Amino acid sequence: MIDELLAEAQTKMDQAIQHTVGEFGTVRTGRANPGLLQRITVDYYGTQTPLQQIAGFSVPEARLLMVQPYDKSSITAIEKAIMKADLGLNPSNDGNVIRLVFPQLTEERRKELIRLVRHLAEEGRVAIRNVRRHIKDDIESLEGDVSEDDVRRAEKNLQDMTDAHVGKIDELLHKKEEELLEV
Repeated sequence: MIDELLAEAQTKMDQAIQHTVGEFGTVRTGRANPGLLQRITVDYYGTQTPLQQIAGFSVPEARLLMVQPYDKSSITAIEKAIMKADLGLNPSNDGNVIRLVFPQLTEERRKELIRLVRHLAEEGRVAIRNVRRHIKDDIESLEGDVSEDDVRRAEKNLQDMTDAHVGKIDELLHKKEEELLEV
């Protein structure tokens, strides 16, 4: 029973890290990254469709992202969706592809993005701590059914797991901050 709870904690903490990685991917750096367009949906024949289902992406240069629609008639709808997403990018198209040029980040904007990334990392840490708290409560409720030593051992394993996952988020945060500060 304790092993199942610890396995559940591991899974949920891993999911919290994956979510945080996904959130970090949506923060724009000075470098072109297709992950930035992940949440954009396009009004495609009356249906909200994720952009990656109707277009392909390529990064020919460090600060240029090209979006190539599979259906050329959807190019204006894609362009409107990108502009509506308010990413600070101006799409330009030549009838076949949409080019997104990533401007250099100003020092002020870099600091703003670092604050945002730190906030996202803290949300990830909080999610991991919430998983720990819930699983710890579940483990403590087993105290009558299993020995006190097993409960204490499980709590220690849970804390070690929590520390490792929080450390992973800190490591991801450090990498993202370096990426943002890169000129």
